[in-house]
Amino acid sequence: MKHVYERNVAMKTRDGVILYADVWRPLEGQAPTLLMRTPYNKETTFFGGGPNNPIPSVIAFLNAGYAVVWQDARGTYTSDGSFTPKVNEIEDGQDTAAWILEQDWSDGSIGTYGGSYMGMTQWALAISDTPGLKAIAPTVASANWYSGLWYSQGGALCLSLVTWWNAMMYAAEEQRALQNGETSDPSALMRLGAALVDPLSLNEATPVADLPLHGKGRWFDDWLAHPDFDDYWQSQDWSQSMSSVTVPVLASTGWYDLKMHEQVADFVRVRTQGGSELARDGSRLVIGPWDHTNLTGEYPDRYFGTLALGDLSASHVEFFDQTLRGRAPETPAPRVRLFVMGIDQWRDEQDFPLPDTRYTDYHLASGGAANTRDGDGTLDLDAPSAEARDEFRYDPRNPVPTAGGALLPSVPGFIGPVDQRAVDGREDVLCYTGPVLTEPVEVTGFVELKVFVSSTAVDTDITAKLVDVFPDGRAINLCDGILRLRYRNSLSQPELMEPGEVYEVTVPMSVTSNVFLPGHRIRLDISSSNFPHYDRNSNTGGVISSEALEDMVVADNTVHHGGARPSRLVLPIIER
Repeated sequence: MKHVYERNVAMKTRDGVILYADVWRPLEGQAPTLLMRTPYNKETTFFGGGPNNPIPSVIAFLNAGYAVVWQDARGTYTSDGSFTPKVNEIEDGQDTAAWILEQDWSDGSIGTYGGSYMGMTQWALAISDTPGLKAIAPTVASANWYSGLWYSQGGALCLSLVTWWNAMMYAAEEQRALQNGETSDPSALMRLGAALVDPLSLNEATPVADLPLHGKGRWFDDWLAHPDFDDYWQSQDWSQSMSSVTVPVLASTGWYDLKMHEQVADFVRVRTQGGSELARDGSRLVIGPWDHTNLTGEYPDRYFGTLALGDLSASHVEFFDQTLRGRAPETPAPRVRLFVMGIDQWRDEQDFPLPDTRYTDYHLASGGAANTRDGDGTLDLDAPSAEARDEFRYDPRNPVPTAGGALLPSVPGFIGPVDQRAVDGREDVLCYTGPVLTEPVEVTGFVELKVFVSSTAVDTDITAKLVDVFPDGRAINLCDGILRLRYRNSLSQPELMEPGEVYEVTVPMSVTSNVFLPGHRIRLDISSSNFPHYDRNSNTGGVISSEALEDMVVADNTVHHGGARPSRLVLPIIER
């Protein structure tokens, strides 16, 4: 099929704002349309496809006979209006869909695709019964903007992401104002530069209250003003609207993507709560050894092999052919396709979590021959009968530095799988290590830590990290999590602690798939900070984003285990 390319095609929204799109339409006849709505510039080469890009290639869609529409979101780049994250995406998306259906080249079927923010714009259409919408394909995206993005599942602010993303968006806004000849402050770009280029510029000497973005107004300050999962966030939580989703969903993500936990949870919700049999049975999940922007599977400390190289174009074309055109593939695509780390292979599955998952407790214990450092503990399948405790001092002025994980921005050595030997020698990091394995152990699914803790402070954090210790000494992180203890019972209703009192809490540690091979060890790292991935807890119980360094206090934190306090790492074990 031959196409005509039209640049900056105007479309008017219901409130009169003009949005602009680039359109590839068929030269003759009609075709189903694939829509991507973005705040990141529709003409950037970021959307060129390929293995180092979470966005499929437009060329693949054109070759498959689709019309394609890329649109700048309201208030970004060519489109008019003012940009406020998420606020106008339902109405603007519906108006764009209606415009597509009016075009003589449209066959009346619309699919959507795109990653990150572009995935959220797809959920906006899926939960709002948009005419013509037949399928969505969100990549590295979640429907919950609190615990799926700006804050963690445990209530801590995702500091490096929030600062980097806001700096990027504000810088683009300032640049747009300058280009349009509007009144603006050119020095704003300079002030935002450090946070935009280097996340490590968020050092321990700079409290959130002193960041260059603070006080700039609009959404950055709004997010800091709402650390709880309150009405502000609940009104934006589309993950609770999955019963309104009636179209199939192709969810693609990576084990080291910051939205991993909630995106997989979204898939589970659609499978169990979707508003139609088509949505429940027709949705699919693809997870590779990738992060938010890198689909190569290659990192400085860990290479997942040539099979890890990802290009989502083929899976998207097949998905849209089936959902928009009714073309059943000769070999049905698997509902779930996973890259299993450790053995570094792809595997097809029936569902997620895997139906044969056996959740197994690995109990925390003191000492033993398996520990990797003097004074560290062990992980045992048998619950120890004797009660014990391990103590460490957490000083927010000297937080544990981030060493890998599911975060942004994508800086090599900062994101993804990173050797933990850079941080595991610290006195404020507790390591619990299992024995050297003689048989492979597969862990695939949601991971969590159930732990008994106490503190001298009224509030503090507990971090937990699952680590694969290699025979050569490398200690590669797989997944991690954090719990702000004021949120131990509810993200919406914080409760301070009584110093010295012991609490049983659950630390969500996201999701992974890894085979711990013979000769390897399973390890759990516990601390109270992971900075600047998350903001550091000041331990005062106050509003953390408004506190200065001199306000912060040191917390002596204790992990209790054994006997009546069976602290344990809960792993989803798969028998093979």
